[in-house]
Amino acid sequence: MKEIPTQRRLRCAVYTRKSSEEGLDMEFNSLDAQRESCEAYVASQRAEGWVCMRERYDDGGYSGGSLERPGLKALLEDVEAGLVDVIVVYKIDRLSRSLMDFAKLVEAFDRNNVTFVSVTQAFNTTTSMGRLTLNILLSFAQFEREVTGERIRDKFAASRAKGMWMGGFVPWGYDVIDRKLVVNEAEAAQVRAVFQRFTELGSATLLTRELVAKDVRSKRGKPIDKGFLYKLFRNRLYLGEAVHKGTSYPGEHQGIIDQQLWDAVHAILQESPRQRAANTRAKTPVMLKGLIFTTSGVAMTPTMTKKGSRLYRYYTSMDAIRNRAGEGRDSYVRLNAGMVEAAVMQQIRALMRTPEVAAQAAAALKADNAETDGNDVVAALANFDTLWETLFPAEQARIARLLVQRVTVSQHGLTVDLHTAGLSSVIRDMLAPRQMEKAA
Repeated sequence: MKEIPTQRRLRCAVYTRKSSEEGLDMEFNSLDAQRESCEAYVASQRAEGWVCMRERYDDGGYSGGSLERPGLKALLEDVEAGLVDVIVVYKIDRLSRSLMDFAKLVEAFDRNNVTFVSVTQAFNTTTSMGRLTLNILLSFAQFEREVTGERIRDKFAASRAKGMWMGGFVPWGYDVIDRKLVVNEAEAAQVRAVFQRFTELGSATLLTRELVAKDVRSKRGKPIDKGFLYKLFRNRLYLGEAVHKGTSYPGEHQGIIDQQLWDAVHAILQESPRQRAANTRAKTPVMLKGLIFTTSGVAMTPTMTKKGSRLYRYYTSMDAIRNRAGEGRDSYVRLNAGMVEAAVMQQIRALMRTPEVAAQAAAALKADNAETDGNDVVAALANFDTLWETLFPAEQARIARLLVQRVTVSQHGLTVDLHTAGLSSVIRDMLAPRQMEKAA
């Protein structure tokens, strides 16, 4: 008896794609319609051994201009694993709209002996005529995609030239109503204050520090950083303009910043960052400047170095700066400024907690003002740590200079000589808010 050959079973994977997410939440959407047509086609080829696979390879809301699609990646992984014999799509542009990308896909299919079939465009990729037909269709698909992109870009440019808002993240200081920018007065006041404060400080670093301390946040609720400030200062939208590819047009929206303030900010920005950093350092007092010395009496001066975008502060011996080295000289020449200042402040805080200091401060203040309450002095001293953390560097430096007489650096550590002469002035400042509360 003659044996009848068994027909080969061909596993068919159906791939569907839709560029936008619109309508995907419907009970029967575009992806379902594509799959239904493809499954019907596979069923019509049942006599040839075609069987539809259960796995779904769907990409809803993904463009055909890229291969970065989760459904397509899963399909390619199964192709490489030898789990697919035929790929079925509704149209070839569902798989890709790029001729170059499609060539890569066809190469992967051929390498794994996988056939590609389009339900609405009959051709066979295993023949030269089929490949020619495929390339022609793909060329038209890519042409259509590029023309659509050009049309969208032209419309966007024309709209910007008319000053229209074209979407995106809503800028700080504005709200969007009926697709138009409308000034948010509360936020606009913050934006103007930031521009104005920058003209006073001349430093984005100091301004950032102030804004973070005040917990000022951006439109999206994030803390302000220097990058955000530079983008803010260069955004001509705040002048009431719409910008497209470097060209400004009168906007439909109302500006927040006037030209005079804008020019003042940009006059500072035009100054070199190095010069602005030098100005900032000159304006910012250093806590221990003129107070820190080596055991041999050589002054240690504040110095800075920059590595990448980070700035490092030190106290450096004048011997090291002047290249004076030799026998009898101190071997330690440079110390981390943050560590030294933290050690000094630890001793100041310990001093503030001693009963003797509280008694001296109370006596000195009572001599100046008989109404001074000793309990208020004790409470103010106990609150010193909390107060210190809220102060800006200039205020911290002022207090340190009132309380520190001299810092001596040795091989064994730091010796801090404190004096209480300035303590009454510090306590008086700390008591001022408490006395105002009592008066109220």
